Amino acid sequence: MEMTGEQLILLPQAATWAALNDPEVLKDCIPGCESITRIGDDEYEVLMTAKVGPVSAKFKGKMTVADSDPPRAYTLRFEGQGGVAGFARGEATVSLSPQGADTHLAYTAKATVGGKLAQVGSRLIDGVAKQLAGKFFDSFNKRVSAKA
Repeated sequence: MEMTGEQLILLPQAATWAALNDPEVLKDCIPGCESITRIGDDEYEVLMTAKVGPVSAKFKGKMTVADSDPPRAYTLRFEGQGGVAGFARGEATVSLSPQGADTHLAYTAKATVGGKLAQVGSRLIDGVAKQLAGKFFDSFNKRVSAKA
């Protein structure tokens, strides 16, 4: 599944870029995220809880920053294991461009799941994935724009 969206962030491009690379900001904006810990250059360990229909799982995984082009674009890749619930894998490509004193943020996100999660049905999974992506970018925008 693929999701796309865009937002106007009420911050200059450099400040938006800095926020997108701040683990605390990401942790606060990712729905269900409990922790993000840097384990190396451009690598983080992530612990989060997600619920898809009747299946709820705690995921432990790794998030990697790839194709970084400061302050214009990057790709976040995520791989996580949810025990008996299965696994989730995905990526989000984010691009930033100046729009006056603000920043235009565009994203494309893809996700796949396997195991018990995959058994709940692709429509339900697609809906939850779109909802999570939307919630993340809405939360991100509210958090960083409030500082403007």
